[in-house]
Amino acid sequence: MKPAIKITNFAILLFMFIASVHLSGCDKENLTEPASMTDDEYLTTVAINTAFSTDADDDDNLFANEVLDFDSEGPVEDNGSGFDTPIDSLKKWGRRITGVNVNTSITTIGDTIKNVTVTRTISGNFIIVGYINGNLDSTLKPYSQQQKRLVTFKRIQRKSHPRFNWRVYQYTAVDGETQTPQSGKSNIVINKVEIYRNNNLLATLNGPDFTSNVFTSKLFGGNGLIEFSRNDQVRLKVFVTSNQNDTDIVSYHWARNSFGFHRERFVMTSQTPNGSNFDRTYEKTFQIYSHHNHGKHNAFLSADTRKSLYDNSPSLFSSTYMGFPYRVRP
Repeated sequence: MKPAIKITNFAILLFMFIASVHLSGCDKENLTEPASMTDDEYLTTVAINTAFSTDADDDDNLFANEVLDFDSEGPVEDNGSGFDTPIDSLKKWGRRITGVNVNTSITTIGDTIKNVTVTRTISGNFIIVGYINGNLDSTLKPYSQQQKRLVTFKRIQRKSHPRFNWRVYQYTAVDGETQTPQSGKSNIVINKVEIYRNNNLLATLNGPDFTSNVFTSKLFGGNGLIEFSRNDQVRLKVFVTSNQNDTDIVSYHWARNSFGFHRERFVMTSQTPNGSNFDRTYEKTFQIYSHHNHGKHNAFLSADTRKSLYDNSPSLFSSTYMGFPYRVRP
């Protein structure tokens, strides 16, 4: 089931407007958008939905895929195997999103900057397929999660139509956690993520609120901080603090494309007691596959309690996650 994203009527009108531009091929300066659309309404639409640009590599096109880039549309093959109880071993697991509610707030700085805070409350089912006492079984865990990203727009023109006046200037990483059945950060906090490309440190993203990590769009001189080419070797290190005695499940979630959804499970490489908690480091090395779609994408890193995957109780699902933008060159 595809997520039912709640957007304003202005977003629908903008869809129609964009479609008319692409279909007509006429002079865009002579086209009119809904007369009642204010600057704030237009910017809200872009921040949660889609951009005017048809270029997949445009930074504006990152936000429309923010939810679906993390949705596996149900259970997919587990690459970590392993045994535990009461689920003996995993076969498949994953999220299936059933609904998305979007809220935005806008702050204005002077006459040239507008900041849009986008908060998405997502509902769905966490589905686990595995063996219990040697028999293949499945578990459904309804959940809700909330994620936040900030998008900053800068004025570039002073014309009558908002779309000519504003462009995406900066945007942050995504910060998220489950709210039900369990709060994510009450169990696991992601403190830091290190990203290596071909054995060179490319970026360090700091938590626990990952919206503190800001990226500048290429239109305004952004340097494409997290940028890969096909077949690049990528190594990720995730630093977490957990209150769980059993080790957590940390995974990297790739953007979906025509070859399906991709997920890599990490290996714990260190553990240090920290009072009643544990400071843990997880690592994974993999390769950007040769057919990865080019353009802008959202990658996500999740840290789940072990009971989220290996216990069939619907009341046990706790996940903390973050998302970062990356670009793949053709």
